[in-house]
Amino acid sequence: MSVSAQDEKVESLDKQFSSSETDLQAATNPSVEDEGRTPTEDEMKTLRHVSESIPISCWLVAIVELAERFSYYGLSAPFQNYMQNTPQDSPKGVLGLNQQGATALSYFFQFWCYVTPILGGWIADTYWGKYKTIFVFCVIYIVGIFILFITSLPSITSRTTALGGYVAAIIIIGLATGGVKSNVSPLIADQIPKTHPVIKVLKSGERVIQDPNITIQNVFMFFYLMINIGSMSVIATTQLEAHVGFWAAYLLPFCFFFIALLALVLGRNQYVKVPVGDKVINKTFKCAWIGLRNGFNMDAARPSMNPEKEFPWNDHFVDEVVRSVYACKVFVFYPIYWVVYGQMLNNFVSQAGQMELHGLPNDILQAIDSLVIIIFIPIFERLVYPFIRKFTPFKAITKIFWGFMFGAGAMVYAAVLQHYIYKTGPCYDHPKACAPQYLNVPNRVHVAIQAPAYFLIAISEILASITGLEYAYTKAPVSMKSFIMSLFLLMNAFGSALGIALSSTSEDPKMVWTYSGLAVSCFIAGIAFWLCFKHYNYKEDELNALEYDDEEERNIVPVTSLSHSVKSLA
Repeated sequence: MSVSAQDEKVESLDKQFSSSETDLQAATNPSVEDEGRTPTEDEMKTLRHVSESIPISCWLVAIVELAERFSYYGLSAPFQNYMQNTPQDSPKGVLGLNQQGATALSYFFQFWCYVTPILGGWIADTYWGKYKTIFVFCVIYIVGIFILFITSLPSITSRTTALGGYVAAIIIIGLATGGVKSNVSPLIADQIPKTHPVIKVLKSGERVIQDPNITIQNVFMFFYLMINIGSMSVIATTQLEAHVGFWAAYLLPFCFFFIALLALVLGRNQYVKVPVGDKVINKTFKCAWIGLRNGFNMDAARPSMNPEKEFPWNDHFVDEVVRSVYACKVFVFYPIYWVVYGQMLNNFVSQAGQMELHGLPNDILQAIDSLVIIIFIPIFERLVYPFIRKFTPFKAITKIFWGFMFGAGAMVYAAVLQHYIYKTGPCYDHPKACAPQYLNVPNRVHVAIQAPAYFLIAISEILASITGLEYAYTKAPVSMKSFIMSLFLLMNAFGSALGIALSSTSEDPKMVWTYSGLAVSCFIAGIAFWLCFKHYNYKEDELNALEYDDEEERNIVPVTSLSHSVKSLA
């Protein structure tokens, strides 16, 4: 054997030994090869998916949301009594609009609060960015609460002044709510880096998938947890309403809201601020219109297929528009759900007023909804969702479907409870109104029996509302997060419009039929939603992948625009 042949043989043996040594290291220490690498398709299906760590800037945004929701729910919880009753009624009120008038005005407030996010999302994505938009509308918010507080002071107001102040206040507060709501949830999700799923090796040696989709899911559950911690303010404001006066119930949210401004100021250099798009909303509508005009064929808007048109966007932008259309189509059935949810804020309060309260305010039971959500969000995050994912992917469309089912269940329970109230004396199907001596005497039903209705609504929120927020964010282009979120919130406005149309049925003895009709409607809407969109579950990973592509594309920018981006992020 020649010397060169011997050298080649030795070199081959060295390579085999080196390879065996590497394989041994990988076997004994999986992090050598697995840590940080892209998982295979089989690993994506078989390994456990976990969340990344949540950065401190998310917590700062969460404080803003907590303070805003504390104020919103704290001041709106007494609204039904404030509008429906007079100072001589029990529970006491101010405006004396009766249940129909109060329910209609309550739905108008909800409608207005969820129409204005369109304006807030458009301003943020086109001109100011999310941070500045939130800050400006927070200042407007404080002005609205101050007007509500001043015009509710008994010593300086009358019924006419109180009504005028109330209407002005809810218009200003609704406008401010829209500017904040459309931007604060996208801002908290913006704090999470857009990365591909990677293998992570735990200290125990277990290999897991560090999945950004799970991170976003957990962030929105955490975000919703903050909403409901804030909404526990209803306990304080309803007690203040009952024992001190409406002015005290409105003064507390006014003072607490300044915490939101403080969190915005303290975190101004911590937040990740996505640069404002270049008239991206206008371009999106133009792109979608071209596709619509060509028989829903979005290829007609692709520059690669139509180079002669000189479109001011690229093919990836068209893919983003398609993804946004997917999201918007999913939102179509939500108005039915929001009508059901809205019962908790008006008719459930009136229903509680027909039962024996045993010293409790009739509007304090709304706190049960928040308490259930606070308890069950960690349970869903740590136990329910991971358990289900062991057997099958629990995709967004499936979760939303079950949210509709639990909403329908809440209405079934409310209908049965209302029937029970009508079957109980002393006033049966005309509670507190069958005779002068029973004017303020409720039917002999304990108010605690209403609790399961709030429980079912809360579970439906975890499944339908949180998942809807997550879907609106993940399916929207990076430069249009606020606007697409505002379209999701707009569905609540449509639900409120339906509620206004149905408010004429919000009177005794029709309430059993009102709740029954809502139960049937929510059930049918859930079934229709599943039949129309169940195939979206199979496309979800593909659509989510566009998020990473968009992030990478945004990072590859010319030097001139890069300097602008750095300034925007500062």
